[in-house]
Amino acid sequence: MVVAVAVLFCSLTAGFLFAFAAVVMPGLRGLDDAAYLRAFQGVDGVIQDNQPAFLLVWVGSVVATLAAVVVGVASLSGVDRALLVGAGVLWLGGVQLPTVAVNVPLNGRVQALEVDALDPGALREARRAFEPRWNRWNVARTLVATVAVALMILVLVPSG
Repeated sequence: MVVAVAVLFCSLTAGFLFAFAAVVMPGLRGLDDAAYLRAFQGVDGVIQDNQPAFLLVWVGSVVATLAAVVVGVASLSGVDRALLVGAGVLWLGGVQLPTVAVNVPLNGRVQALEVDALDPGALREARRAFEPRWNRWNVARTLVATVAVALMILVLVPSG
């Protein structure tokens, strides 16, 4: 049961990351620098304000993954145990760690900008310092999240 909850929360989180990689960021790409930075501030502002559904799913994915690994190590063996531990390592190290180490600090820098007070050169530089790196890491998080979820799903599939 705990693995199924982890799959649910991690799948929702992976879908969130995918939506940013496939829709949100490409949709913002065509905006001028000021509009791009303001739009990202608005979208990220919802998350920064601790939107309850987002918070439940994101934090839930961490808690459920940790619980699934603990329960899985105690109750599973062989390939299933390895798959679940691997999924946990990927989820925590390949999704959560880059989020905390890279994406959130970049978000904070954008949130701190006074967009209306910046000249066009400063806006261009702020975007250049943010957009490519944020997008690269988000695509990486998305791919790792997808693999982690797939490994968790394999644990749920009955063998034999």
